[in-house]
Amino acid sequence: MSKTSLLSGSSAPRRLPWYVRSGARTWTCAPPPAEVRDFHAGLPGYAPTPLTELPALAAELGVGRVFVKDESARLGLPAFKALGASWAIHQVLARRTGSGLVRLVTATDGNHGRAVARMARLFGHPAQVFVPRGVHPAAVTAIEDEGADVVLVPGSYDEAVRRAAGAAGGPDSVLVQDTGRPGYERIPGWIVQGYATLFAEIDEQLGAGAPGLVVVPAGVGSLAQAAVTHYRSRRDGAVATALLSVEPVTAACVLASLGRGEPVSVPTGTTTMAGLNCGTVSSLAWPLLRDGLDAAVAVTDADSAGAARDLAAAGVSAGPCGAASLAGARAALTGAGAAGRRRALAVGSDSTVVLLSTEGTAANPYAQEQR
Repeated sequence: MSKTSLLSGSSAPRRLPWYVRSGARTWTCAPPPAEVRDFHAGLPGYAPTPLTELPALAAELGVGRVFVKDESARLGLPAFKALGASWAIHQVLARRTGSGLVRLVTATDGNHGRAVARMARLFGHPAQVFVPRGVHPAAVTAIEDEGADVVLVPGSYDEAVRRAAGAAGGPDSVLVQDTGRPGYERIPGWIVQGYATLFAEIDEQLGAGAPGLVVVPAGVGSLAQAAVTHYRSRRDGAVATALLSVEPVTAACVLASLGRGEPVSVPTGTTTMAGLNCGTVSSLAWPLLRDGLDAAVAVTDADSAGAARDLAAAGVSAGPCGAASLAGARAALTGAGAAGRRRALAVGSDSTVVLLSTEGTAANPYAQEQR
């Protein structure tokens, strides 16, 4: 019924790390809970983040309109992660019996850990955050400044996740992780539900009509899962939205899993896209990514850095992970073999494209150092 492939077009000078699946836009799923947006609206400092139109990028990409969803100032933090962390912690605390303190434990490569630490402090509970090697010292300091106990792990992100899970085994500790695995999917599911607010805002900001293409950075796949949940649960007669995930070439676990047709772990290298430096796709996200993503692409640090510079020139603060969306759109929609990729995504000269810029430069000091 569907066809999968890894391709770049025969005329490409090098093989583009690319996956495409036909039939994704006809697949449907259940929608996220409607009450998530109301919960976020009640948090201190809540406001919808900007959806900025950039006509110059539309001309470059050969589409009708391009918008950037700018998550550089979400609930007082420089990345979108506070949406998922706040909703998940709210759900955890609402289900606890008794009034004692609970230690909220997580692993992070930056933004998620800071968001958990911030929300733990907001709700009056301690946090412990495990940080793998390669995370910038300034990002570690930002987590400590939120009041969290930070544990440095001399290993990969996946190792930090394992260490955090082990530390959260006590009765007064809870693991608040966005990576689902067999036997641990309820809390990651709440984190994904929290991201629904981002897409509800896009709907309101765009007004009538759905975007033709949404480009989303993917680490373990949780935000991409939220995108699939939102756009594949629409049954209002709107034109189906194509969904493209973007990863670093050094940590493309979603792309590799899609290409194999099953979850696979990949070794990770060093990348400035620290928040996307993940080697294992979330088990919770995997079925939705497999069935609901139209395409996936991997980009280099240089691609991301160039996109970040161009977004900065246009007035959008984007760290390497946030700028990955533009880098991915450029890889998919331009260059050798682009005609076939555009057909696969149903992107034409009148299409509306939304790029999710998931972090500002303040979230990732590497972005500032490279400018």
